[in-house]
Amino acid sequence: MKDVESYSLYLGKLAVQSLIEEAELTPKPGLVDKKSSGSHRDMSLNTMIRSAYALEDTFREIAEISFNRTPSRELREEIAMIGRRGEQEMFQSTGGVNTHKGAIWALGLLVSSAAMDLGKSPGKVVAVQAGKLARYEDRNMPADKTNGSRVKARFGVGGARGEAEQGFPHIRQIALPALAESRGRGLKEDFCRLNVLIALMAELNDTCILHRGGAEALEITKSDAKEIVMAGGVSADKGWQLLEQLDQLLCSMNVSPGGSADLLAAAIFLDYLDQNVQSEFKRLEALQI
Repeated sequence: MKDVESYSLYLGKLAVQSLIEEAELTPKPGLVDKKSSGSHRDMSLNTMIRSAYALEDTFREIAEISFNRTPSRELREEIAMIGRRGEQEMFQSTGGVNTHKGAIWALGLLVSSAAMDLGKSPGKVVAVQAGKLARYEDRNMPADKTNGSRVKARFGVGGARGEAEQGFPHIRQIALPALAESRGRGLKEDFCRLNVLIALMAELNDTCILHRGGAEALEITKSDAKEIVMAGGVSADKGWQLLEQLDQLLCSMNVSPGGSADLLAAAIFLDYLDQNVQSEFKRLEALQI
């Protein structure tokens, strides 16, 4: 039986690690990375890393309160309250810059689901259970309109909320398979993760792009990302050239695929959970011999 304190601490640190590894991945079109701030003139890599560390207690508290429970409205409202406090911690650490609001939502739900599950199930199952939790109404949700809600109303897309309520289909059906496919080709890990990002950008109706550039910017982004996929991904010479061109284009349009970046961080988190499930399975298998 896992200990609530140690497992919650582990999940909190793993969520932070996933955010940092997403931020440090380079080059990412229109996003903050080691090379530049992309389309984010108010952010830097240091801002992103500082924000990630500021959220560790938030994710740990979500894990603690979710430990060995099942999805319910009460739990949904409890973790939402913790998440809103986490947003304030984020803003304090960044001087008011919204670095990880979407990631708090996605990773918060996944951390909660992983804590309920006690690390026994693969990432895709954790994602589906997180969807069950997301579908409960939060009666304490502030009535304030957000950029995401405005974009959803204007363009008729599901946004981060819709993605979560469906059990994160873009992670289960696109991100994790793309990661496995790239690893199967023996690519180095940075290439694998960049291929995941591009695969997400090719399919996701990213509300961050819609907010900054509208429907035309989204269609251009998805089309150009699909070209990279068709070229063999970022490890291919043509794919790498197209990646650099897409980065320049998104920066020139002041567009950022922030929704795809959030899902990449979430996929990294679930991938680490999968690795630990496999390690635990092998350990138990060895004990039976």
